[in-house]
Amino acid sequence: MTTSGFKGAIFDVDGVLVNSPHERAWQDSLAELMLGDWAGIRDQTTWSTESFTPHVYQQVMSGKPRMSGALAALEYFKVPQASQRATEYAARKQDMVIKLINAGEFEAYPDALRFVLAVRDAGILVAAASSSKNAGLFLRQIRLDKFAAQQSLPYEVPPGLTLLGSFDADISGRDFAQGKPHPEIFLTAAAELGFEPEACFVIEDAASGIQAAKAGGMAALGIARADDAADLAAQNADLVVTTLDEVDVARLARHRLALRTP
Repeated sequence: MTTSGFKGAIFDVDGVLVNSPHERAWQDSLAELMLGDWAGIRDQTTWSTESFTPHVYQQVMSGKPRMSGALAALEYFKVPQASQRATEYAARKQDMVIKLINAGEFEAYPDALRFVLAVRDAGILVAAASSSKNAGLFLRQIRLDKFAAQQSLPYEVPPGLTLLGSFDADISGRDFAQGKPHPEIFLTAAAELGFEPEACFVIEDAASGIQAAKAGGMAALGIARADDAADLAAQNADLVVTTLDEVDVARLARHRLALRTP
């Protein structure tokens, strides 16, 4: 089946497809530093275990490459010599997130897997576009064939198909000159799918991701998993939902992001 509407769907990964351990790794690794090696400068900062909230992660770090995220967090908490300390923080976070991923400390969002399958079935090509270099580690562990069978979904899913294998393009973890809210990552994804930006829509959970999609001339679908619907709407998302099951897949063929009607 082909469509005269949207031709490409570009998915962020962390927070959209997968509840990954990135946020926990950023929080816990900074706590280890502040309570350990960096204890001597802790009183010069605004950091506390209570102040590093999910909202801070979403607003300050989400969607940024590792080094940019580390620096942004340290600057936010007014850590002295932030630029010099960012490398140590980023390295500790990376070690922690790998351990958490290998231990299976993540889960796919069922609504996202249903949406990926429905979009593919509608003839729309799909791409994964995450700033994280770790995205493939968990995407390849998620089996779409088993999920579709368990959910009794009416889609033909090849045996052994993983979430990573379901994408027509995957540009996750590449080194781009500029991170979100710059649109480079999404423009690259659209180009690798073979479409103009306006033929694609982006699925994002972070305000910086919505900004990047709109800056690139793409439609933006915001998924508010952190009670942040207002933040996503404020960035001019074309549609904001709390579950991707709310999206009317049929209207994508008319180049519309809309809610399903009862």
